[in-house]
Amino acid sequence: MNLIDGETTEKIAISDLREQPNTTFTVYDPYQGRDVEMQGIPFREFLVEHFGSVPPQLHFTAWDDYEVTLGGWDNPVWYLVTVEDGEPLTLRSRGPVRLVEREYSGRDTENLREFNDWIWMIRSIEAQW
Repeated sequence: MNLIDGETTEKIAISDLREQPNTTFTVYDPYQGRDVEMQGIPFREFLVEHFGSVPPQLHFTAWDDYEVTLGGWDNPVWYLVTVEDGEPLTLRSRGPVRLVEREYSGRDTENLREFNDWIWMIRSIEAQW
């Protein structure tokens, strides 16, 4: 996965992400319609470690060439997930890296549009200052 900050690009091996101290939690995945055990890194901490602080906006590019720019990442509910139900995420399982919320109380899990900010198949993350 590429992390881009201006003219600087840092390449992070997915295997390195999986080897970092991870948090394991169970969350209802509205796209699969079931509880899923996920393993990942607190996204806010990841951003501070690699960018020095949480950028106001991030531009994401996925392996299927989907692109989106979103803000509001200074929130501890977001996790960079690399493992689901004990198995490493692959492109086939919407990985190898996925961004999900650990807590999303108040959202209607039947309305998938309320989860448009869950990002799958992340190839690169670009800080936008």
